[in-house]
Amino acid sequence: MRHAVREFPLSPRFVEGGSMSSVLSQAIVELEPQRVATLVGERLEAGHDPLQVLAECRQGMAIVGERFQSGEYFLSELLLSAEIFKDAVRILEPYLAKSGPPEPAGAVVLATLKGDIHDLGKNILATLLRAHGFVVHDLGVNVPPAVVVDKVRETRPDLVGFSALITTAFESMREAAGLLEQAGLRDGVKLMVGGGVTTPAVKQFVGADFQSTDASAGVAYCLSVVGGQASHAC
Repeated sequence: MRHAVREFPLSPRFVEGGSMSSVLSQAIVELEPQRVATLVGERLEAGHDPLQVLAECRQGMAIVGERFQSGEYFLSELLLSAEIFKDAVRILEPYLAKSGPPEPAGAVVLATLKGDIHDLGKNILATLLRAHGFVVHDLGVNVPPAVVVDKVRETRPDLVGFSALITTAFESMREAAGLLEQAGLRDGVKLMVGGGVTTPAVKQFVGADFQSTDASAGVAYCLSVVGGQASHAC
């Protein structure tokens, strides 16, 4: 059953020419899971670039986020949109894997640390990284800092990423960074923090190398790291 939501005028970005991309983004915004799944499937069967289809889904999610911030949408609508997006990603993932490079670009450990159970931003980053050829070790949510250390010791990744939607995870991020340092593992990885509540000040507090609220910027940073072009000044 479709979740009941209030009706709002479409954003101007949806009505320019009635393009297929606006139809898919609009379906995300209007919280129509079956329509989104159908549109994604049709785009893929027609041979469209799965990365472009994913970008259109993310555009819809961005609009949902704007409406939540403005008070037009409530938490229930935000959570439903996240489930719709996850379902779309499940359809896309086999196609994204085929379109990625044949050899792994690098390895990343991702986690939402203890104190936070939100995973949408982390999941978006994980999907984009896999599409670009990275091996992603996703530890999930509410992860104890010691678990991160164990995984880094086991897998020896190029990067470690922490995601947060609420500030209660900041102390766990800092603790995890400290444990990596104590274990002699910190110098071997680049540490990223991301999510809507993170800022350059949070990057400094945690002791990270990179911070962003944009998953695409996170991917670009990861690519620069494995390409040997990353800088601690990012």
